[in-house]
Amino acid sequence: MTRESAWRSRLVECIGAEKGEVILDVGSGTGSLAVAVTAAAPDCDFLGIDPDEPAVEIARRKAVLAGSTATFRVGTFGAGPDERIEVADKIVCGLVLHQVPLDEKRRLLRAMFDRLKPCGMLFIADYGLQRTLAMRLAFRTTVQLLDGVRDTQPNADGVLPTLIEEAGFVRLRVLDGFDTPTGRIEILRAEKSGEERRRSDQA
Repeated sequence: MTRESAWRSRLVECIGAEKGEVILDVGSGTGSLAVAVTAAAPDCDFLGIDPDEPAVEIARRKAVLAGSTATFRVGTFGAGPDERIEVADKIVCGLVLHQVPLDEKRRLLRAMFDRLKPCGMLFIADYGLQRTLAMRLAFRTTVQLLDGVRDTQPNADGVLPTLIEEAGFVRLRVLDGFDTPTGRIEILRAEKSGEERRRSDQA
């Protein structure tokens, strides 16, 4: 119902994983995105993190069956120090932020910012501003019926770009959008400024 194959394929294209890059998937679920990204770039270093242990176990099995190089761990992103996560070149987060309270959306985005290298890139695929009556009705009768209104309504009102910029990201762009039977899903890209790297080089 979410046209997942369409937006996921486009997301993989947007990520453009390259050899040696560390890519972190926040809320990696059952690993479908991980398998797709590592199929396109088997030499990247892909780590998925998710608090749902059964989902992580499914992801691990799926990766083995697909011959994927992705790895997974159970955990709440940003809840503790992790040296490997802190040096991510790219972070991706798909269909996670709409499910969590507004304060948690902010916390997760700040944690993503903190764990990216300078000049690192963030990719978000999630429900965005529901621009038309048809998309608002679709969102209300599917996503909000399942996940409730309080946590999901900020996404439907178009809050994500503001929250991403508040977290410190720059050069935010909406790369694509997909009208689905559950509402409009958008792919957003933003960057972490390279100023920190330049300051370090000058020290």
